[in-house]
Amino acid sequence: MHPKALLDACAELVRLTLRFEHPADSVVSRYFRDNRSLGPRERATLAETVYTVLRKKLLFDHLSPSGSGPKERRMAILGFHGPRDFLKSALTDQEKRWLDDCDAIKPEDLLDRHRHNLPEWLVQPLKDQLGPEFMALAESLNQPAPLDLRVNAITDKRADVQQELKLAGIRSEPTPFSPWGLRLDSKPALTQLDAFARGAIEVQDEGSQLLALLLDAKRGEMVVDFCAGAGGKTLAIGACMRNTGRLYAFDTSAHRLDALKPRLARSKLSNVHPAAIAHERDDRIKRLAGKIDRVLVDAPCSGLGTLRRNPDLKWRQSPQSVQEMTVKQAAILQSASRLLKPGGRLVYATCSLLPQENEQIAQAFTQANKEFTPLAAAEILSNLKVAGAAQLCSGGEGGGDYLRLWPHRHRTDGFFAAIWVKN
Repeated sequence: MHPKALLDACAELVRLTLRFEHPADSVVSRYFRDNRSLGPRERATLAETVYTVLRKKLLFDHLSPSGSGPKERRMAILGFHGPRDFLKSALTDQEKRWLDDCDAIKPEDLLDRHRHNLPEWLVQPLKDQLGPEFMALAESLNQPAPLDLRVNAITDKRADVQQELKLAGIRSEPTPFSPWGLRLDSKPALTQLDAFARGAIEVQDEGSQLLALLLDAKRGEMVVDFCAGAGGKTLAIGACMRNTGRLYAFDTSAHRLDALKPRLARSKLSNVHPAAIAHERDDRIKRLAGKIDRVLVDAPCSGLGTLRRNPDLKWRQSPQSVQEMTVKQAAILQSASRLLKPGGRLVYATCSLLPQENEQIAQAFTQANKEFTPLAAAEILSNLKVAGAAQLCSGGEGGGDYLRLWPHRHRTDGFFAAIWVKN
């Protein structure tokens, strides 16, 4: 595609995305469906340009008024993903001079808000938790996430899959914490690989893999993934169970569960039973009360731990939406806890960075449910031979009660998990 045409396309996609009427990934996907002639390189440029604009929106809002032309074009120029000489061949002389002036600005000369690119309501809660580490987190959130894979442990070994990928020209490294993970330094077309087609690999962040590990589901047990979504953690749990027992994948969205079906077919798992429920008090839930060995509640949340992948969330969420979410989280956790039989394990998890969705929900549940005893995440992970388990955990009397993953520390998405056993 000609540079000018590609820049025009980037500007149009930026304009559509900045309306914030729909999630950015949905807007990008629809644009690609409506423009099927775009090749892989054009798609990559368009998507990464949009995501760069979303990550650095406050900085680009600050710089763009000094440019010329429509705002979406200025934002697209600032965020353009590609060689500078290619971009400049699409610019006027005035735009080239403006871009050079913008490129010459040193990060240390910017205001903090133009460096961290986070909404003000989110800044203080993160500073309160991280102190001097805050800017390191902010900078990590403004970088693209690596691509992590989970190797299907019931069909393949990680080292074998790593070698298979290498032969296909794809470099990877074992993830430092998850025993099933491989981290890629590129984003290849995975769906064209035999390893993908036969179910040997699934795309899954290392942090998400650790949630399945914490549940530690055993052979022959009755297990529930309470908010299964598209089933990434469900498949990891099913593999932990060695394809035995019974694993229920519940979700209120039949559409999300539909996305699990092709993944489930590739996985070779036969112990997974997806089921759409109306709400957390559905009759299906009541019938299983007191019968389940382990329950994972990967609760709906603000998703702010995934800002490397979903940078639009920081502009689409608000203190009000987070508050509404905490009410839902507490209700879902309480309902899910009724499924457990004595001796059963309950794991509550989010991909949020905020204590009101994490520690505060866990502490309130502990206080209200004396029949549940908290377990230390650090001890569980250590027993599972996870390297450096202590550095993945924080909080509580022993300092390691909760799994607490941070992108800048652990190179995972931001995750939280609390664990209990029913007395």
